[in-house]
Amino acid sequence: MLSTIDLRGQVPTTSQLRRSLPRGGTDITSVLPTVAPIIDAVKTGGANAALEFGERFDRVRPRSVRVPAEIMDRAVGGLDPDVRAAIDEAIARTRRVHREQKPSSHTTTLADGARVTEVFRPVERVGLYVPGGQAVYPSSVIMNAVPAQEAGAQSLVVASPPQEDCGGWPHPTILAVCQLLGVDEVWAVGGAQAVALLAYGSDAADDADTAGAAGAVSDDAAGATCEPVDMITGPGNIYVAAAKRLVQGVVGIDSEAGPTEIAIIADHTANPTWVAYDLISQAEHDEMAASVLITTDEEFAQRVNDEITQRYGVTANHTRVEQALRGQQSGIVLVDDIEQAIRVADAYAAEHLEIHTENAREVAERVRHAGAIFVGEYSPVPLGDYVAGSNHVLPTGGTARFSSGLSTHTFLRPVNLIDYDQEGLRAVAEHVIAFSQAEQLPAHGEAIRVRFAENPENTDTSSAENPEG
Repeated sequence: MLSTIDLRGQVPTTSQLRRSLPRGGTDITSVLPTVAPIIDAVKTGGANAALEFGERFDRVRPRSVRVPAEIMDRAVGGLDPDVRAAIDEAIARTRRVHREQKPSSHTTTLADGARVTEVFRPVERVGLYVPGGQAVYPSSVIMNAVPAQEAGAQSLVVASPPQEDCGGWPHPTILAVCQLLGVDEVWAVGGAQAVALLAYGSDAADDADTAGAAGAVSDDAAGATCEPVDMITGPGNIYVAAAKRLVQGVVGIDSEAGPTEIAIIADHTANPTWVAYDLISQAEHDEMAASVLITTDEEFAQRVNDEITQRYGVTANHTRVEQALRGQQSGIVLVDDIEQAIRVADAYAAEHLEIHTENAREVAERVRHAGAIFVGEYSPVPLGDYVAGSNHVLPTGGTARFSSGLSTHTFLRPVNLIDYDQEGLRAVAEHVIAFSQAEQLPAHGEAIRVRFAENPENTDTSSAENPEG
């Protein structure tokens, strides 16, 4: 089932590892010409244009962009009690972890009368994208909304595709979680057009015909204004990722999410059945999902491969799983020892990394590059997907080498307050003037001199210090 790469007896460089390790991914650049006209059309045509694209791609046009309050209430009332309990537990655990992530302001006193204070300001309005597609992702609502709330964002809007079999609204479980989190602004828009609408907004949520067709919609959803956001977060397909790239700069984004991935470091002590199930569980997300086993034990690797072959076919998503596991993005990597396993894992920089070894915690703490690290055989990735308390929106495609997953920090902006009095400035005035002369920006220096000059009217900023006059 899984192909094998044998690195035993070799000392590959980081460059060689990056080229040889299993890696899938998507070429976002290839779809930019398709997505750019959608962005432009929504920028110009607003919500009506977004609804037209939704009608074309999702085969349904909701009665309003904004989901009405009674639809949200109905979704909560229809939740299965077991699902409601799971959602409540996930919210509580995720909120506790993300609340404790929030940093405190602090002041550095450099000298008498010279202080710099760092404070943290939340992003004011956040747009959260929740995909539809092959599965339903209420957990993504939690993972995006809770850190934004704990950071102190003033308003949140969730965008999620309308579903033909859900009356033209997003999936009711998505709506129910939004309501439970207190996110009452939900737009029934998906894909690239949702990203564009979040970035540029619209003066009227629907055109007159759509508003008139709202029928049973009793709130003002049909005629509401779509206010643009300051930041867009959340996973999506390649078209959503391309749209986020195109609007970056107009708004902030979290990342360009690629196909999900798991890597597992395992030795002879690991349970092959459990490891096989963990690899299968990640593969059911997407045909492009990556499942990689890094192991010191060739016999163990074969046992895992045998377990996968025997078990994947009974899963509900077995066709998807088979494509993912047979793809070039998945495989088994044989290594000499745990030291080499860590080097391989660091070069791969997995979104999710499980450690199934002796002294798993010690091994985990030596890993430098991973989106999230799951320590030991009782910390599988599905735990992190739902109720571990950690965030499951994580860097993919090796970007964990330089970026991190979604957190409370994502929605906070550090701002410095520079507070110098006269004596504090006097102590460093000559340094500022020296820099201004070195950089041929004499007015910078004069802005300092004038504060200490006996006759400031005579201060001259056009002196020979400026060779261009």
